[in-house]
Amino acid sequence: MAQKTIYEAAHKGDFDAVAKQLEENPSLLNAKDSSQRILLHWASVGGNLKLVTHLLDLGSVVDPLDDTETTPLILASSAGHTQIVGLLIEKGAQLDQQTANGHSALQYAASKGWFPICIRLLENGANINIADKRGGTPLQRAASKGNLEIVKLLLEHKSDLKINHRDFYGNSALHLACEEDRQDEALLLVKNGADLNLQNKDRQTPLDLCSNHLAKLLKAAQLN
Repeated sequence: MAQKTIYEAAHKGDFDAVAKQLEENPSLLNAKDSSQRILLHWASVGGNLKLVTHLLDLGSVVDPLDDTETTPLILASSAGHTQIVGLLIEKGAQLDQQTANGHSALQYAASKGWFPICIRLLENGANINIADKRGGTPLQRAASKGNLEIVKLLLEHKSDLKINHRDFYGNSALHLACEEDRQDEALLLVKNGADLNLQNKDRQTPLDLCSNHLAKLLKAAQLN
């Protein structure tokens, strides 16, 4: 029962409760719960910077994997905790660790619109083209979700970015932006070299997936 309590306390950010139990039983620092998570997992997703700092100072493992191969950095990135992401990176967290489904910290941040976290990850060398098990990349996630500022950020790395990368279904970021009627994102992609004639596995181009209005805009953008 004590272990369950300390994991719950870490998730809630109850610094005093966690610190007290660790003082009484230091072996709990890297002990795993039923989901193979340690305290750092729960503190990172919970968002308590003071507690995360304390755990790391005590010698917590930085990149433990839970039963879905998720690390504290992935959890903090998904939850939008910028300072914790920064601290974990400083402590040497693996930027491109992927979950069992292939999801990385950058993919989650791009998908959820956490702009400062995307900046931090990219500045420290995260793989901009990292793909999940279905072939989806951060650009595809940001474009399909309508996260325009993140699409712009990724396009600042054009020399490294695979703008026409296709996922398992043959869809590019432009396909996905068109399908979701993300007009600003689709226009930006075309202006930066996204291929309007690229076909997916159903032999559909991005133009086949978008509204007539967006199709006109994209054709005009391609000419300019």
